[in-house]
Amino acid sequence: MGVVNLTVTPGRYPGVMSFPLPTSLSPSKVASFKDCALAFRFSAIDRIPEPPSAAAAKGTLVHRALELLFAEEQAQRTLAVALAKLDQAIPEVLGDPEYVALEFPTPADRQAFLHDAAQLVHKYFQLEDPTTIRPVGLEMRLEVPVGSLTLRGVIDRLEEDEHGDLVVTDYKTGKVPGVNQEQSRLGGVHFYAYLCEKVLGRRPAKVQLLYLSQPMSIITQPTDQSIRGLQIRTSAIWTAVERACEREDFRPKPSRLCDWCSFKAWCPAFGGDPDTAPTRRNEPVSVRVGRNPVDVPA
Repeated sequence: MGVVNLTVTPGRYPGVMSFPLPTSLSPSKVASFKDCALAFRFSAIDRIPEPPSAAAAKGTLVHRALELLFAEEQAQRTLAVALAKLDQAIPEVLGDPEYVALEFPTPADRQAFLHDAAQLVHKYFQLEDPTTIRPVGLEMRLEVPVGSLTLRGVIDRLEEDEHGDLVVTDYKTGKVPGVNQEQSRLGGVHFYAYLCEKVLGRRPAKVQLLYLSQPMSIITQPTDQSIRGLQIRTSAIWTAVERACEREDFRPKPSRLCDWCSFKAWCPAFGGDPDTAPTRRNEPVSVRVGRNPVDVPA
């Protein structure tokens, strides 16, 4: 296929690594490091818990409702059933340890939150007919070991199209990106295409982001060039992470994202001291495992 092997050398600075290297990379971690190396350190290395976010909870709620919908037989995937699945998912998601501390100032705020989630489910049906979809994996966890590093991702939905080719689908509940950000967002989906190729032995014919808020789709086709580019970028990011750990050099990158950052108290860009931040580096890592994949035809 003309695919270049990803070269990653975890722990290439034996005995001198000041910060412990993360053991895995995911699309969100790659994006986090590119957005702000210091925030990456606080999240991936110090493992400082972040307060629950209503936006993240809403996204998880809608994802869970769609996962439950696609577990139904094709003919049963109606809007009414989807909304019933949303109701089913509410106590499950809001009662999860990740979101149990999420507070709504008033009952009206909670109702608005649930209304927005229901609107996203409604808008999903404007993008595609779920009765035509043939999923082979939902919330599908894929991992590829590279030395002592693990490349890891969870695919919202993997399906076969009418030609028997694989399609990766990723639901998005946030804003549609601008033109300049579009390729960056697709980079994460190419990451999933790479994992499929390595784990399942098949490259997806198409990867798509379904933005439910608009609603609109962003679709692309993985190629040798796009996969090779993903490998090169991921290898470069890992090298930068290694160097930052070796030198204890995780610099802040002030931007509009700072408005939503929960690490400001320890950020020098806001008068904080990173060395005073709490750390959970030596605590056991708890990994949430998604649904097991359905067998994918060869």
